[in-house]
Parts: sequence; C-alpha cells; structure tokens
Amino acid sequence: MSNNIQYGFHVDASKCTGCKTCQVSCKDRKDLPVGINWRRVYEYGGGQWTENGDGTVSQNVFAYYMSIGCNHCSEPVCVKACPTGAMHKRREDGLVHVAADLCIGCESCARACPYDAPQIDKDRKVMTKCDGCYERLAEGKQPSCVESCPMRAIDFGPMDELKAKYPGAISPDVAPLPESSVTTPNLLITPNRHSRPSGATDGEVLNYSEV
Repeated sequence: MSNNIQYGFHVDASKCTGCKTCQVSCKDRKDLPVGINWRRVYEYGGGQWTENGDGTVSQNVFAYYMSIGCNHCSEPVCVKACPTGAMHKRREDGLVHVAADLCIGCESCARACPYDAPQIDKDRKVMTKCDGCYERLAEGKQPSCVESCPMRAIDFGPMDELKAKYPGAISPDVAPLPESSVTTPNLLITPNRHSRPSGATDGEVLNYSEV
C-alpha cells in the first residue's frame, strides 16, 4: 500500500509517568463504553532482591510505562484479516479505519493485531479502534491523547517529520511491544533508561487500563 502521507506516533517512554491521562481523554472523546480503550497504558517491570552475606541487600528492580494505541501500520495485519474490507487503510493519510457499515463483528482483525487495537463494541456488534482523531486533524488540531498528555510524552504527525524531530528515537522493538517486523508500525519510541527489547523475559506486563 502506498500513501501520499503516512501519519504515526512518537512515544517518549522516558517521560511517561503512567498517569493514563492520554487513555482517559481518548475514551472521553468518543464516550467509549466500559471495556473499550483505544489507547492503553501498560507498566512493564521486573527484577529481584538478593540478600548478600554481609546482611545488605542488592536489587536490580526496574519498571517503566508504555502508552499503546493503534500504530496505523504500513503492513496492517488487521486489514489483511478482515473478510469484508471493513478494515482499511486510507490513502490520503495512512490511517487505518473501520467502515462500520461493512463490519460484521467477526473479530478476525482483533485476533490478528498484536497491539490489541481493534476492539468489539458488543452493543453495536461492530469493531472499533483508534482513528487518529482524523476530524481533529482536519481542524489543524492534534489527537486528544497528544494534547492531553501533561508530560508531552506523545506526539503525532507525518512519519518523516517525526523522524527528523526525534533523531534519537528508535523503532518500537521495546517490551512489552512485539517485534516491529510483524506489521511495520508507524511508531517511534524514545526509550526509557530501563527499556528492555521486545521478547525480553526478565519482566512482566501489568495491564491496569480497564476504565
């Protein structure tokens, strides 16, 4: 798929405090039902304490937060999995959207997506997901999650501009995210100093985002 412009996100994990303001503002924008969170905040942590022979204690405990939403991937597996064409990638901006009138609620897209971006609205029986706040973009505004973040840890824009703006950012091969080769996500990460690579086994994920 080729697009004139490809929009995406930058997340600065070194700034994120796990406050979930981005998650709440996203949910408030569309008044999403309980259980549907287009943006979610995860805590990834691990390490252990060790008692030394002299009575002291050593530790290598670590933790950091990651704000996760739809990454509007260049190779979206949700689009490939959709049997009706409801899940599609817009040519004008590269955002992945759901055509509700075509969606049959089969949840194939949700099972395919490694980021848990597509989520079922059980009342309407259609899939929903982050739409990049496209109507706000048309008004010259940033997505709700970006504008609401008190630490300015999230940014959004054309990927070439984000890469130039954040030269120290890396591809999103950071735990708890999957390897970027799966979907080629349009996401850049400025890692936390404790960041572990995708697939790391020395930590665990705490999902406390059900609001």
